[in-house]
Amino acid sequence: MKRVLGVALGVLTAIGGFLDIGDLVTNAVVGSRFGLSLAWVVLVGVVGICLFAQMSGRVAAVSGRATFEIIRERLGPKAGLANLSASFLINLLTLTAEIGGIALALQLASSVSPGLWIPVAAFAVWLVIWRVKFSIMENVTGLVGLCLIVFAVALFLLGPDWSKLAEQAFAPSVPGSESAGAYWYYAVALFGAAMTPYEVFFFSSGAVEEKWTKKDIGQSRINVLVGFPLGGVLSVAIAACATIVLLPRGIEVSSLSQIVLPVAEAGGKLAVAFVIVGIVAATFGAALETTLSSGYTLAQFFGWSWGKFRKPAEAARFHVAMIVCLLVGLAVLATGVDPILVTEYSVVFSAIALPLTYLPILIVANDEQYMGDARNGRVTNAFALVYLVIILVASIAAIPLMILTGAGA
Repeated sequence: MKRVLGVALGVLTAIGGFLDIGDLVTNAVVGSRFGLSLAWVVLVGVVGICLFAQMSGRVAAVSGRATFEIIRERLGPKAGLANLSASFLINLLTLTAEIGGIALALQLASSVSPGLWIPVAAFAVWLVIWRVKFSIMENVTGLVGLCLIVFAVALFLLGPDWSKLAEQAFAPSVPGSESAGAYWYYAVALFGAAMTPYEVFFFSSGAVEEKWTKKDIGQSRINVLVGFPLGGVLSVAIAACATIVLLPRGIEVSSLSQIVLPVAEAGGKLAVAFVIVGIVAATFGAALETTLSSGYTLAQFFGWSWGKFRKPAEAARFHVAMIVCLLVGLAVLATGVDPILVTEYSVVFSAIALPLTYLPILIVANDEQYMGDARNGRVTNAFALVYLVIILVASIAAIPLMILTGAGA
């Protein structure tokens, strides 16, 4: 039973990482424009984040230290500070979008303006982080977020032409109505969304929060191999639903409500109720992850006391940092900026910053001084080096593709 409940960390990370507000919309946009011709990117991203998180979780379990403690030590203060700055700003962008995403999801349920829900959402996130134990937070949010399985159920209820979907997925091509530049821009965006660094910050810090040791490496693998593939399957299900319902009608997704249309067509009001609960839980889980990750990155880099396993008075700067980040997110949203647009940009910038986080973890995972006999094996290193090349290519290509395509327009 302990192992089953322990998987909640991987489930929460997957639900909050793969299915945050921007990724929910991005997968639906991709499905409504490209069908399943970019499903291969989700597979590449799932394998990549499993590899990345597995190394990070193993490093945390063996060394008892989280990502940014190690990054500062391995890169030095100056290079580490550049890494911190890039990662923190991207995390702050994502946090801003997630608060807005909660408000948009609550608007679907209540028809109340999202502007009124934004401060409520931010306060709720702060209250949960301040008062709720880490284990309860991860179990409840992760399990309620599983309501998004309704997308997979809706896919079967829609009764699609499976052979046509398989052809799009396994023989991908650029649709005649789309440019090659836009295709590759969304490929980078999907890859960045799947391998968002904050997922790993949260996962490795969560391992320290739960006091994992070397004997928990097996638990780490279970979390990774259950949670992240689940997020990937649901991502493909969202894209497939959009492919079946929205693509033939020429509907390009531009709002959260349009994501729900295929579910409503397949299962009616009951299915819509499930998907709204799932979206609220997923965006709320992502907001918790990104808020905690903001505090984790700063506290770990600067050597502050941190963690929910400590009383707030014992980790005051950690908690103040999170409060400030929430207030910054509120201030940005008060300008009327579209939270979906913010997250779509943030996932692209995540791809740009990813090498800065991935490389130090790869180095430490091979360091005998840190890891002993738990360091990477040959097979893991072979995959890790392949992904280092992929990450570098995506990072280099992201900005030119954004400029050339007008952010995929």
